[in-house]
Amino acid sequence: MSADEVNRALERSGDGIDMECPVTVVSRELVYQGAIFSVEDMRLALHLHHGGQTVIRRQVMRHAPCVVMLVHDLERDLYLIEREYRVGSDMFAYGLPAGLIDDGEDVEQAALRELVEETGVQPAGGDDITFDHVGEFYSSEGMTDELAHIMVIHLGAWQSVERHFDADEHVESAWITWERLQKTRITASNSMIAIQHEQIRRMQGNTRP
Repeated sequence: MSADEVNRALERSGDGIDMECPVTVVSRELVYQGAIFSVEDMRLALHLHHGGQTVIRRQVMRHAPCVVMLVHDLERDLYLIEREYRVGSDMFAYGLPAGLIDDGEDVEQAALRELVEETGVQPAGGDDITFDHVGEFYSSEGMTDELAHIMVIHLGAWQSVERHFDADEHVESAWITWERLQKTRITASNSMIAIQHEQIRRMQGNTRP
């Protein structure tokens, strides 16, 4: 089935909204500004196939893009895991190194900076790093524009340096085996995408990139 055939099938189940036509912003209002994100209240016009429009109301959380990384020590075949308090799940959750992309940074620069700041793991040199870019995924596209750049970083050599936490940031980190990682309860969907990507590679018999 082609993409056009899929779209025609979808249209037959619709209620007249032209989903090939861009949505028009009727109004937007900033209702909250926090340290990390803001919230806008928006009215949006959806256009109809036969003219006219209907207006819907949505709230969206504006959030900087982020990086999420599964880090692999090639020599020991170990993976880096973290634990910290997550207010959304109200638990000390296991996860992967992650963080926001600063202005002027590219994705790989942000990943390496966050890796050092949170875990103290610093690659020995450019030749000792392989980036496996998994993809870009919205964390929850029904409510936020946060775009997560997900990757697996394979390290040939690294050194331990001082960590640099934010004032209210408290993170533990440790290297664990692939088998232990598979048994660890990871609750963040972006982290699971990286782990499942790596699982496919390992199932193909590749322990090195």
